[in-house]
Amino acid sequence: MKKIIFAFLMLVSTLTSFSTLADDKVTLELKMKDGDMIPLVLNAPANKIIRIKVSNIGKGPVEFESTQLIKEKVLAPGASSVIVIAPKKPGTYIFFDDFHLNKPKGQLIVK
Repeated sequence: MKKIIFAFLMLVSTLTSFSTLADDKVTLELKMKDGDMIPLVLNAPANKIIRIKVSNIGKGPVEFESTQLIKEKVLAPGASSVIVIAPKKPGTYIFFDDFHLNKPKGQLIVK
């Protein structure tokens, strides 16, 4: 009986820790199309891991780049990838397509 109770407590403990980890991150989606970013503004909560799923839906290559976030990712047409950003303090972080500098820059707003 003690083994069953111990196993049950271990299972509950493990499941609780997994749900806590899931609450510590947020996933956002960004589509890039020949220099245009959809949406142009991303919103995320402060102090959480931020995952940005980036998809290139255009006909040419794109490059997600942010000097403030220290991230860059080149995507071929039709490709997708995930950019993981460490928890951030509230603020506005700029990102852009390094292959299309004439297009508007995007913003990650952390609140």
